Amino acid sequence: MMNHSLRDLLSGLIDYAGLFPPAALDMPAAAREYAEYRESEYRWALGRFVIPVARLDEFEKAAEGVLPDGGREGNDFWRLSALGGADLSSDLNRITEFNQKHATPDSHAGAAIIDTIEIKAARPTDVENAMRLMPAKLAPYFEIPISDDPSELAELIKSIAETEALAKVRTGGVTADAFPSSFNLARFIKICAEEDVPFKATAGLHHPLRSVNKLTYAPDSASAMMHGFLNVFLAAAFAQNGMDVDRLVELLEEKSPEAFRFDSGGVTWRDEMVVRGQLRNTRNLLAIAFGSCSFEEPIEDLKKIGLL
Repeated sequence: MMNHSLRDLLSGLIDYAGLFPPAALDMPAAAREYAEYRESEYRWALGRFVIPVARLDEFEKAAEGVLPDGGREGNDFWRLSALGGADLSSDLNRITEFNQKHATPDSHAGAAIIDTIEIKAARPTDVENAMRLMPAKLAPYFEIPISDDPSELAELIKSIAETEALAKVRTGGVTADAFPSSFNLARFIKICAEEDVPFKATAGLHHPLRSVNKLTYAPDSASAMMHGFLNVFLAAAFAQNGMDVDRLVELLEEKSPEAFRFDSGGVTWRDEMVVRGQLRNTRNLLAIAFGSCSFEEPIEDLKKIGLL
């Protein structure tokens, strides 16, 4: 049996981004796989379906046969996270139209709702301008650069905090230079914890622990050192407990499964511990999810290191 602290950490953690590289599935395949994962043994670890606003028309056609019945009481909605483009106002109008069609009680179009949007912001004014347009029931994640001047990063995160929005950090990609340094990532997590800014991560977190892996699924793919999702989300929990940036860097760079111990009371990393209540608090209020083009790969890797 899986212990409760591990389940607290993993529940709803993985937003499915099968449309994006390196998987880059077509829409029918991605929708079909998400539907299958929602019925799988590990469905409790599955989060939202990630989709660009520009592809919502395509999604509606591809998902027509797999969405839950929108006219049935007590149905289980698909929750979508939409990626915005260059025209935020137009994107928000399209999201409203989609939700009116799919999320109303008497809908027969299939039950789905877009309740988060992901957009980029390079300056505090980008955040402020976007929030003037944001509807109340849509949670905005602002993807921000984390390798710039630390004072600029702090200012950006502070602007997100002041508008009660959420942050998003890019943790990798299909090239080695897309992966941020452990220090920059630790600094981002620490500031978010200090400012009470919830965040999600995206890209490059297919594996539980920091390790060298292939960048794509191509046979001749290059490899690179990648961050682990257990490292990142446990770092958030320890950051909430007051761990400093230098120690967070050590945690982010931990490669040994034996360094972590999950039990009914919480999780221990070497000589540091967070209790179950703190893990739940972290997941609910700080470290929300990560986007992955694969749902199976993170699950299989957890099995390989004996956690599932």
